[in-house]
Amino acid sequence: MTTSSPGPPTPADGLLSAARRNLRELAQSLSHPSHPPTPPLAGSPRLWLRLLPYAVVLALTAVFVPVTIEVLTGDYEVSGGIAGALAVGQAAPLLMLAHRPLQAWWIVFAADLLGALVLLGRPEQPGTIWPWTSPAIVGYLFVLLALGLRESRRTVIGVWLATGAAGLLLHLIAPARSDGGALLLLVLGAVVLVIGAAVRERSEAQRRLVEQETISEAERAQRTLLEERTRIARELHDVVAHHMSVITVQADSAPYRISGLSEEARAEFTSIAAAARESLAEMRRLLSVLRSDGSRGELAPQPGLGRLQQLVEATVRAGLPAELSLAADVRGAVERGDVPQAVELSAYRIVQESLANVVRHAPGARTRVSVTAGDGHLTVLVVNDAARKPGSPLEASGTGHGLVGMRERVRLTGGTLDTGPLPDGGFRVAARLPLPPSEPPLASLSPEEP
Repeated sequence: MTTSSPGPPTPADGLLSAARRNLRELAQSLSHPSHPPTPPLAGSPRLWLRLLPYAVVLALTAVFVPVTIEVLTGDYEVSGGIAGALAVGQAAPLLMLAHRPLQAWWIVFAADLLGALVLLGRPEQPGTIWPWTSPAIVGYLFVLLALGLRESRRTVIGVWLATGAAGLLLHLIAPARSDGGALLLLVLGAVVLVIGAAVRERSEAQRRLVEQETISEAERAQRTLLEERTRIARELHDVVAHHMSVITVQADSAPYRISGLSEEARAEFTSIAAAARESLAEMRRLLSVLRSDGSRGELAPQPGLGRLQQLVEATVRAGLPAELSLAADVRGAVERGDVPQAVELSAYRIVQESLANVVRHAPGARTRVSVTAGDGHLTVLVVNDAARKPGSPLEASGTGHGLVGMRERVRLTGGTLDTGPLPDGGFRVAARLPLPPSEPPLASLSPEEP
């Protein structure tokens, strides 16, 4: 006995399945809010803005409860007890619009249906509308506005469809009593929901844009920091490679310059030279990764304090009145080689970035650069006055990435950096870079006397 496999689903089955799925999704959206129960403007720094939603819903409730009672008792001749209960059901949930609008809609929707059935049992009064009273229509529109501002598009569509279905059902129950109030609420509700949804989506787009700009700025700052660290690593390689090369040469030539060395001492010098060569090879492999862009400009000798005068003169030619004060003891230390190359390079880069910032943000400002040494530190000070040239600066606002690079350089050398505006409108950059302790000169080695 053979069994035939079921054939492909018919188009009708596919439509029924899609309809059931959409109904389940609508029911899910109507029973589960799409946002946490927090009122709008809850994150505002101002207290009155945080309290504004509560004040609005309190005012709405205070207005609609007595108005609903007055309309039901006066226009529809409903007893006071029933009118009060219906007014509480239709207007009191407005207090929930600030934090739970979907739950408020369920209560108001049920109360409006109950009120329509109650009015259906009363004699028709001239000048009245049915199935919804005028206060019920206006209050319901406020509920729909809160839903449009807070809930998802699927929830908004489900609420509108439920409103239209309820109005259609009541019209079918008493078509002679219905006078277009259900259709009016359906049309006005659609307009209010669209307005609320448009405002909500616009605010969401603005919020996402602000978040993206914040993330982009953080990424730019991090990228600048990494680029500056890579540049520092390249420059430190050149500094360390020079000293390692000196160590290698001295270790290799020691057996020829110093007579009477034992075999253990010769072996020690050979080991030192081999370790230095291995370190150089490791640094060159690291540098090949850092210089993967193929740039050859970084292979040039790195600048130091001896080139500050050229830097300042170039800045003056660019139109910035700048002057350099390099202390005599600093000049002597540079000539003797007492200032580490890493400190010289950091000082040069700090002055270079400071002058560039003055050109960009305070064109024409008088700038003073001073480099002094004392208390075991090299002090670099760059101070500029307020911009003297009329017109706006080349850059109205800065990203602060130049200061990030300065702080990174100072941090790697173990120093401190102090930056900030001056009362007269100028700016100040002060860096303290540590210097190695001075040591007495070593006596030069000479061959032993025979």
